[in-house]
Amino acid sequence: MCFMVELNAEEKVALSDIRTEKSREAMSDAADTFKAGMFKTSVNRSYYAVLHSARALLILHGIDPASHEGVKTMLALHFVKTKILPREVTDIFKALASMRTDVDYGDFESVSRADAGQTLRQARRFVKMVEMVRRRLVRQLRSIRN
Repeated sequence: MCFMVELNAEEKVALSDIRTEKSREAMSDAADTFKAGMFKTSVNRSYYAVLHSARALLILHGIDPASHEGVKTMLALHFVKTKILPREVTDIFKALASMRTDVDYGDFESVSRADAGQTLRQARRFVKMVEMVRRRLVRQLRSIRN
């Protein structure tokens, strides 16, 4: 389920900033746990960095999905299909979501250093691409407000 929310430009930017901070914290956690050899936790935190980053972008369009799948779908519909972001972002989202599900719910899953490192690099790439678009949208919303 996806909700369209009625927020003014200032409220959208404020909520986007909060979600971006969550993404940064998760990214930092992912790097720290990777360095500590906690590869499953690093995968989890990498995924959540991506999720929060995507949610930070979507709210700027007034879109607030209620599920992880909704975030992926709305990101694809509003930013990939319109060629604002490359298809790579949905590929990364899907891959990290699948891996996160495996490590969080699988009883016998293991994650190698190489796999966790790849996940961390993909998350950083995703966040970087999304953040470039988010900043542009924030500037546009702020110019509307002024």
